[in-house]
Amino acid sequence: MEGSRRRQAGLGAIAGVLAAGAALGVGQLVAGLTGANGSPVVAVGELQIDFTPPWLKNFAINEFGSDDKLVLVCGILAVLAIFAAVIGVAATRRMAYGMAGVAVFAVVGLGAAATRPTANFPSLLPTLFAAAAAAVVLRILIPLTGPAVTRGAPPARAARHRRGQRGVPGVPEAPDLPGEPGALEAPDLPGAADLPGAGGMPGGAGRSGTAGRPGAVGRPGEADWTVPGTSAVEPAGRGPRQPERRSFLGAGAATVAVAAGAGLAGRVLAERKSVTQARNNLHIPKPKQTVPALPNGVNLDVPGISPFITSNNNFYRVDTAIVLPQVDPSSWSLRIHGMVNREITLSFDELLKRPLLEDYVTLCCVSNPVEGPYIGNALWLGTKLGSLLREAGIQAGADQLLCTSVDGFTSGTPVQTVMDGRDALLAVAMNGQPLPVAHGFPVRMVVPGLYGYVSATKWVTDIEVTKFSQAYAYWAQRGWSQQAPIKTESRIDVPNGSYQLKPGRTAVAGVAWAQHKGIDAVHVRIDQGPWNEATLAAVPGIDTWRQWVWYWDATKGNHLIECRATDKTGYTQTAVQEPPEPNGASGYPMIQVSVS
Repeated sequence: MEGSRRRQAGLGAIAGVLAAGAALGVGQLVAGLTGANGSPVVAVGELQIDFTPPWLKNFAINEFGSDDKLVLVCGILAVLAIFAAVIGVAATRRMAYGMAGVAVFAVVGLGAAATRPTANFPSLLPTLFAAAAAAVVLRILIPLTGPAVTRGAPPARAARHRRGQRGVPGVPEAPDLPGEPGALEAPDLPGAADLPGAGGMPGGAGRSGTAGRPGAVGRPGEADWTVPGTSAVEPAGRGPRQPERRSFLGAGAATVAVAAGAGLAGRVLAERKSVTQARNNLHIPKPKQTVPALPNGVNLDVPGISPFITSNNNFYRVDTAIVLPQVDPSSWSLRIHGMVNREITLSFDELLKRPLLEDYVTLCCVSNPVEGPYIGNALWLGTKLGSLLREAGIQAGADQLLCTSVDGFTSGTPVQTVMDGRDALLAVAMNGQPLPVAHGFPVRMVVPGLYGYVSATKWVTDIEVTKFSQAYAYWAQRGWSQQAPIKTESRIDVPNGSYQLKPGRTAVAGVAWAQHKGIDAVHVRIDQGPWNEATLAAVPGIDTWRQWVWYWDATKGNHLIECRATDKTGYTQTAVQEPPEPNGASGYPMIQVSVS
């Protein structure tokens, strides 16, 4: 009996996981059909990102990099699988428990979908259909996990079955039976001989309708018992009935096929919204103002140092989008409103007709730790945001641009920074190509000198001119600073401490940055000794990072290498170690090396 229950629970867990798989597949399909932004898992994942505390966000970015969202989704799927297995086991005891679990799944999914900034009724449909699919699968599979049907089943179960039939016309009532579960012999029952078909033999021979059958033989201590709700009789010792097990396997295989087919169809439908073809066909006009050719010496001849220009494929990506927004240029528009004299709405074609200019600008994420990789330099092409704002006419007292992405993300950019003459752009191209989708196609913001979460809104569609005291952007609501100028920082690229060095002349090199201030000097020291000035590479302007190198006469032993940067305002990078939150990390970068 105990083994039968364990087998039933195991099959129930499998049924629960299959139900979850069907729910995910159907949810993906409905999302593809309705145009909803992702499946229930995506909605829950985005909600989780919204409530992630800064320390956990930094941990995820530092440990997993651009794969942080993949790890998040995998974690959600793992939790869902465990929850689904528990639901399946519970449903084997009582179907109502399973349906309650499905209801919990539906409530969580609907809550997540309804709280998205871009939520509408179609956003709810993937979860509703997913929950319905899970309920149907449970209704089909759970009955097929039925308990093992054996001869010699506990008399107490048969008695409970009889008690469950009290009041049924034609079925006499039977009293409770004594005896432990699993007993092979059942005592004589008062009134048992009065039951239809009873043979009155000691030990209950002939019970359950066996008496009177041709060839039926009863032996003391042995009886045939039926499963409640059925009249089938199982021979002794055969365990679970094979037809039900085969039915479960067949139904399970069908569920897997349906889930996979629905999920694949949903992916195909979602890809119809892809803007890859539109991006490939896009013709970006030549800029009215081009940048001069890069000066000689922007790239130092040091193997392993970060190149002056970061390729599109290697440029860091940190954002809140689990599913990349697919925005067709033909449907894109930008609205500028709020504390302005004249509201402006601009289409993509109108944007391209405006004067375009090029500039090299380094972007940096506020989550970038000391020595971190979340920084990159590119050649951007776009139109000046400041000129648009002048046409709109900024009203007195306005100090913030609340910029909104197509997926609802918001950033708060200081008005003064955009209007002070720097090349704050509505960018349409990156390193000579239309913006990659992952980097904001068709239009994003690029503002030199500010961390990305307040200056580099991707897929931007709305700019409200307002005040910092009246509107809090996405990360400001979560405790990050409203205004976040990039700190003067540096990084050691080589050596990286992963291999042993040879004694003698050794290049210590890296990059330093102080966007819109410019790097004036970099110094290096060994084992906290005197500071040594490094050689700086050439740069085209003050809005990019700058390579540096210092040659060290390495000696045998273990050594600590540190560096620091000084910007053109005279400020020197601080040694005080601070985490990224709330306004950027600080401290000297340090590398431990071994020379032998």
